[in-house]
Amino acid sequence: MLVITRKVDERIVIGDGIEIRVLRVGRDGVRIGVTAPPDVPVYRSELYDAICDANAGAARGATDASVEHVVARFRKRAQPEPRD
Repeated sequence: MLVITRKVDERIVIGDGIEIRVLRVGRDGVRIGVTAPPDVPVYRSELYDAICDANAGAARGATDASVEHVVARFRKRAQPEPRD
């Protein structure tokens, strides 16, 4: 893992089209912005995990109830972020 220190408004560039910028640093975390080409999906890890779980369930022939469980779990995690 590459660890890079950045300050507010500083950026990290990945390849030719992906840029990560530090927008704000607060007590509860760091707010970052990601710029990427439209064909490059960008997900928060918990959403990506939920998508992978749903895809794995679909591949196993999961019922609609299990997909609803994944969606409910994501919605619970996706509560609005408190404003500073």
